[in-house]
Amino acid sequence: MNGAQHMLELRVLGDFQVMRDGQPLDLPPSRKTRALLAYLAVTGRRHQRERLCEIFWDIPDDPRGALRWSLSKIRQVLGDDESALATDRNAVALNLETDHARLAPLVKADLSSRSTEELEAALASIRGCFLADLSLERCFDYEAWRQAIASEVEIVELGILRELVERLADQPRRALPFAQRLRSLVPDDARLAAETEALEDKVRSAAAQATGRAPQPTSPTPPRPVTSSQDPRRAVQFCRALDGTRLAHASTGNGPAILRAAHWMSHLTFDWDSPIWRHWMRELSRQNRLVRYDERCNGLSQRHVVDISFETMLSDLECVVEATGLERFTLLGLSQSCAVSIAYAIRHPEKVSGMILYGGYVKGWRARGDAGEIATREAAATLMRESWGKPNPMFRQAFCSMFIPGATHEHFAWMDDLMLRTVSPDDAWRLQSSFSVIDVGDLLEKVSVPTLVLHARDDNVAPVESGRTMAAGIPGARFIELDSQNHILLEGEPAFEEFIDHVRAFIAETAGR
Repeated sequence: MNGAQHMLELRVLGDFQVMRDGQPLDLPPSRKTRALLAYLAVTGRRHQRERLCEIFWDIPDDPRGALRWSLSKIRQVLGDDESALATDRNAVALNLETDHARLAPLVKADLSSRSTEELEAALASIRGCFLADLSLERCFDYEAWRQAIASEVEIVELGILRELVERLADQPRRALPFAQRLRSLVPDDARLAAETEALEDKVRSAAAQATGRAPQPTSPTPPRPVTSSQDPRRAVQFCRALDGTRLAHASTGNGPAILRAAHWMSHLTFDWDSPIWRHWMRELSRQNRLVRYDERCNGLSQRHVVDISFETMLSDLECVVEATGLERFTLLGLSQSCAVSIAYAIRHPEKVSGMILYGGYVKGWRARGDAGEIATREAAATLMRESWGKPNPMFRQAFCSMFIPGATHEHFAWMDDLMLRTVSPDDAWRLQSSFSVIDVGDLLEKVSVPTLVLHARDDNVAPVESGRTMAAGIPGARFIELDSQNHILLEGEPAFEEFIDHVRAFIAETAGR
């Protein structure tokens, strides 16, 4: 480097820019070359040339030649800073400052402990979605990486805005821009709309007092037209758990309410695009109001939270029920959330008209005490922590095969993306460890609400026997065995259609009780 006055900075929080002395530089017209430059700078580590070729180029394209050509163009961009690019026959690394590097520490931070000035500076650096102009649809591994970072940036932005609006509530003029920005991101949050209007009234009154004029009454805010950017399916709201953790929740459809207890690997907005989950939401919303929320450490809820205990997950469910105003509903548990659902139904039977449990288990894999299973699961957990977020998708594909053996290549690709976008490697490992000790065996006989238990016959994640055990222990529960090998039932398979038919019949029978 030739000193700070010549130092380059890459801006990736929005459209991609390379700046020198505050001025943007001309970039190569090749989209892949610009994406490669951004990828190397943001990751900030050494990459094998062979792996970069796999990420950005197809075999027929002479990937090694394409990589050499792109690196030559990157050197031209770097100019006097060419030494920042380290290359040899096998690997490539780039050491440059990015605006994302300054934001990244806040992803895992307790925002309440950070200064207002630091949070304001972080917000100022976010000009838009991460690498908004550099999507590469045919480069799946790159695109999965880009979208995973984009989700983290989105969550941090929402978290900072929430923190500042609450922190600066007694300074309306300072808080108002943050509330307005937050409202533009979550336009259907009624509580936020009221908070913003209250701040606007305070600012208007203060201005009127300063000028000696009477404040003008606030006109009712006209209803916002629903546009593609305000798709009701993507309307996300937030509430606070008892420990202050931000929980994201959403509601779609009309009719008797279904509350889906949170499970891991969910993302309230992305799930509508994904063939892994979109058919679930579509069908469950068709005749009912479906309320969902992202589990802590997942999706749009707060990530990297310390407390992920069973009791806290149960408390989060209670907070979502209160925030959404649900009086009586069908409680739907999937996988590990079946256990949380059981505990909730015992504690609040007056709220639950009926409970549907799919793919669940009474005891987690460690609590079951099978030495062979424990050894296998612990090995998988180690791989999860080390390989979940790595560019090589081999582990994630094996993981997908366990959850959805009937997956197509499209499902594999989307599942891989889902894993990267919804939960970090460390949180995935921590959550799996927490799920392993679940044991609601002593609670089953205390369930007093009508219960329907369904399970895929050849489920590799939770053996069908665990579903039978659950149904046998709950008084009056009905058990349905579905002809499938998928832990997550896929669109078009007869088992999913049968699942929906049973759910609708059960709700019709119990919702009016």
